[in-house]
Amino acid sequence: MKNISLLGATGSIGLQTLEVIREHPQEFSLYAMAFGKNIEKALPIIKEFKPSLVAVSDEQSRRALLAEHPRLEVIAGNEGLEVISIEPAVDVVVNAVMGSVGLQATLKAIEAKKQVALANKETLVTAGHLVMEKAKKHGVELLPVDSEHSAIFQSLNGEARNDIRKILLTASGGSFRDKSRQDLADVTLDDALKHPNWSMGAKITIDSATMMNKGLEVIEAHWLFDVPYEEIDVVLHKESVIHSMVEYKDNSVIAQLGTPDMRVPIQYALAYPSRLELPKSKRLDLIEIGKLHFSEMDQQRFPCLRMAYDAGKEGGTMTTVLNAANEIAVEMFLTGRISFLEIEELIQRAMDKHETISRPDLGTILEVDHQTRTKVLSYLD
Repeated sequence: MKNISLLGATGSIGLQTLEVIREHPQEFSLYAMAFGKNIEKALPIIKEFKPSLVAVSDEQSRRALLAEHPRLEVIAGNEGLEVISIEPAVDVVVNAVMGSVGLQATLKAIEAKKQVALANKETLVTAGHLVMEKAKKHGVELLPVDSEHSAIFQSLNGEARNDIRKILLTASGGSFRDKSRQDLADVTLDDALKHPNWSMGAKITIDSATMMNKGLEVIEAHWLFDVPYEEIDVVLHKESVIHSMVEYKDNSVIAQLGTPDMRVPIQYALAYPSRLELPKSKRLDLIEIGKLHFSEMDQQRFPCLRMAYDAGKEGGTMTTVLNAANEIAVEMFLTGRISFLEIEELIQRAMDKHETISRPDLGTILEVDHQTRTKVLSYLD
């Protein structure tokens, strides 16, 4: 039995993680959970899974929970993420929170030598060098939950890393993959939230539409698999059946395939190194699918992907700026303050104005993150 600490329990990945736990009660137990302010979603989770420890974002949410569950141990504030990440009884920490808020919890979990299932890509984008150095120091293997990085992880099993020629990340193209740049001028929020293949939260769905999500995944792959950016390519694959591939120096290409279902990589990370059945997931039928399509990614059409490569190659605090500016810009779009195309404009502006600090420490990263958010907000004043 593995005790799970789930950060971001009420989000899309969090809810699907709970489905996996529910499916395998003999294998997994929800020992601790964290969420923001969504009490309505959290209460039935607490009632069903009976976690021993809960972390919430603020004191008001804490009081609301205690009114329903007076004996429950509830911690308020961001430090709660760290507390439930180092709890001695916890075996696996699933980091499924959105944004850079998940960084310090990941670092604390690594220090406590917990197995970390990472769905929070911003952790590696913002501070990849710190996270990977700490993971190496403490002998912790980060298990990716993103379908693409899980596919790469599985395709690397049993292979020598120096035999890699290239990593091939597949991209669905998002909500606007069939639209031209001109078509994007008047798209609405509702249009952007209609992802053709995946059911995800609002922020990641917008990131998929801009292709920033794939750009963040490029940076994440660089850190997770110690591969230079020149050896990471993105391929447009509309069906989302091949989740990613690895090409080796003998020209062999190993891929991981499956129907689009996030529960598969989530369960793989939780059960690793074992595999478990997932009865409610649809099996892949290639005869039914018939054809798979691939095409080259156009970085002029998707400038956020180009920005991510630029930031990754620049390194240092530039990736922190990329991520922070994107988070604020997407929030502005979700709240109707800017248009879809202004997302990329604000990110580029923030990057252009930033002077990179190489190999920053944690304090510097957090300060640059804060300054970037403040600056991007000020651009609309």
